[in-house]
Amino acid sequence: MGYLVEDQRKVTTHRLIQMKQEGKKIAMLTSYDYTTAQIVDNAGMDVILVGDSASNVMAGNVTTLPMTLDQMIYHATAVVRATKRALVVCDMPFGTYQVNPTEGVTNAIKIMQSSSCDALKLEGGVEIIDTVRKILDAGIPVMGHLGLTPQSINKFGTYTVRAKEEAEANKLISDAHALEDAGCFAIVLEKIPASLAARVTAELKIPVIGIGAGGACDGQVLVVTDMLGMSQGFSPKFLRRYADLHSIMTEAIGNYITDVKSCDFPNENEQY
Repeated sequence: MGYLVEDQRKVTTHRLIQMKQEGKKIAMLTSYDYTTAQIVDNAGMDVILVGDSASNVMAGNVTTLPMTLDQMIYHATAVVRATKRALVVCDMPFGTYQVNPTEGVTNAIKIMQSSSCDALKLEGGVEIIDTVRKILDAGIPVMGHLGLTPQSINKFGTYTVRAKEEAEANKLISDAHALEDAGCFAIVLEKIPASLAARVTAELKIPVIGIGAGGACDGQVLVVTDMLGMSQGFSPKFLRRYADLHSIMTEAIGNYITDVKSCDFPNENEQY
């Protein structure tokens, strides 16, 4: 039984929109493997994002750019196998949808067929709107992503807060409406001023999920390894750590090493 979860049915894009209409907040968290996704789903998560942040937390890359289509499919497939209730959204990795709409649709279909995930997430606004429409026309639900878009880090040159200036803020608002009008079922807003996120959330009929975008959004998303305290050296203002698994795991592993070297493990009850 999940925390504060009344409805155990499979979460759908339609139900997320209903949650916004009813004023119910949406909880979203990343997962990249079967074991973690099973725990996250059983806890009552509404949405599980198979993020291209796997490039950072699973593969040790500095950016999300090296993530490939096949790697995303591998992670998404494992997560889907573990998930019963949450809506599973998979990131389309860099280079798989920016070239042209036809290639974007082809890659989107491959992810959906291979992983059986529920929806895809794409970064960008009007620049990719034709691709978004084509993917939606193929019957694939799309979640948008605006604000700080990590796949464009080389263009921005920094992970600082986005849309602080009027021109960029106005473009973000315009992009959000364009994505909604195209048919996206939700949008992620990353690392933008809370007042701007509140305005977008109020103007759109579809759910707005925030990460570093304030509490007025319809829901929140975090990277699972960050909020569980497994990662070190990454402490943005918006991150709340709900555990310190780094310390817990280090101590447990240290105790195991000690027991092996002292011949305490395995004992007579732990052998055949």
